[in-house]
Amino acid sequence: MLFKPDSADDEKSTAPRKRSLISRLLGRMVSLLITLVILAGLGYLGWLAFQPKPNGGGGRGAGARPDLPVPVLAATPRVQDVPVYLDGVGSVKALNTVTVRSQVDGKLIKVNFVEGQDVKKDDVLGEIDPAIYQAQYDQAVATKAKDEALLANQKIDLVRYEQLAASNAGSKQQADTQRALVAQQEAVIKADQAQIDNARTTLGYTKIVAPISGRAGLRQVDQGNIIHASDTTGLVILTQLQPIAVWFSLPQQQIMRVNAAAAKGQLAVDVFGNDGVTVIDTGKLTGIDNQVDPTTGTLKLKAELPNASYQLWPGQFVNVRLKVETLPQAIVVPTSAVQRGPAGTFSYVIGADNVVTAKPVTVTQQNEHEAVIASGLTTSDRVVTTGFANLADGSKVIVGKDDGPPAADLAPRKRSRSPDGKTGSQSKDGKQDGQGKTGEHRGRREHSEGDQNGQTGPAPAPAAGGERSGGAPKAQP
Repeated sequence: MLFKPDSADDEKSTAPRKRSLISRLLGRMVSLLITLVILAGLGYLGWLAFQPKPNGGGGRGAGARPDLPVPVLAATPRVQDVPVYLDGVGSVKALNTVTVRSQVDGKLIKVNFVEGQDVKKDDVLGEIDPAIYQAQYDQAVATKAKDEALLANQKIDLVRYEQLAASNAGSKQQADTQRALVAQQEAVIKADQAQIDNARTTLGYTKIVAPISGRAGLRQVDQGNIIHASDTTGLVILTQLQPIAVWFSLPQQQIMRVNAAAAKGQLAVDVFGNDGVTVIDTGKLTGIDNQVDPTTGTLKLKAELPNASYQLWPGQFVNVRLKVETLPQAIVVPTSAVQRGPAGTFSYVIGADNVVTAKPVTVTQQNEHEAVIASGLTTSDRVVTTGFANLADGSKVIVGKDDGPPAADLAPRKRSRSPDGKTGSQSKDGKQDGQGKTGEHRGRREHSEGDQNGQTGPAPAPAAGGERSGGAPKAQP
């Protein structure tokens, strides 16, 4: 049996469908609207990016970006004699170091030096009690005198025996025997003289003298002690500081170059100070070691320097450079002008209409400041030294002036607030960079000081030009 649907039921079932359809249409329209807004914003940003800037100076087309010149600094190659140095690290050593010891035993009765004093050669540094050694010397002198008297008597007897033998009144054998006794006594006197010399030398050892000129170190033995010739510490250590020696090392690859330069003449050696830049002393190369250190692969060299101001001290580590040759009339440019690329070293050369060209160059040597160019540049060229960030081959440049490094402020400038509420900075010379003025701040400061001292009253009227008076206000009666 078939039933006809009720119209009320149909209306109830179709109403939710209509509402869902409308909500879906509204959602699509909102999504489409958001998408259109985003696309419009992106299009506007793109349009702004391709518009020429107000200070651009014109472009190739309505939507093209202008080709602006690159600001750079430039330098001209110069011709000069360039010394060639080999750098090394070394240590300062005394040219001579002597431990002053006593050569005899005895009591140290006097010390004649001060620790750290500069002494000369043969200066008496200490004295030992000479009583025993003086007695030995006197004994040797007396023995020689006795033997000389005996020799004189034997010579008289020899003359007598020779006269008797000549007249056949005496035996020739007796004369020959006496002659032998005289020769024997003369030998004894020579031995006595040797004993005197030995005693005199030993007596001289009681005065301890400086074997070299140098600076005395710390005293090892105090006055009144018994010292011996076998003591290892000694009385003091003397170190020669003028001149002084520097031992330094160079890589073994430089052996041939150093030997070739040393064969032509004396080589100069420079020693740097603690900053590694200032040359504090200059001397000469005095020795080259005869073998390479196998553990480090370096060759030791020795230099001698005058050390006039005692700027070098034994045991000090220093940086050393050895001058091996001089390049005559070489082309020199700042090191910053030499650039490195995949094909090697090159420099940007400024040509006609301030257009740069990359030219390959050959560098002989360079340091932190200068580079020696063997080929690729001439003295008529201009090379770029600063401004490589936006630079390329064929770029147009603007050459600026290098008037020296900018002077940086050591401390921030003082900030102050003017009466009208604006803030200004006060410079070092007292002038104010902002809207406020120095006179206004001085007046306000003095006014506040007057209030603190118990003075009251209205503030003074502004002076001419809008500035207030610098004086303190007077008290009202």
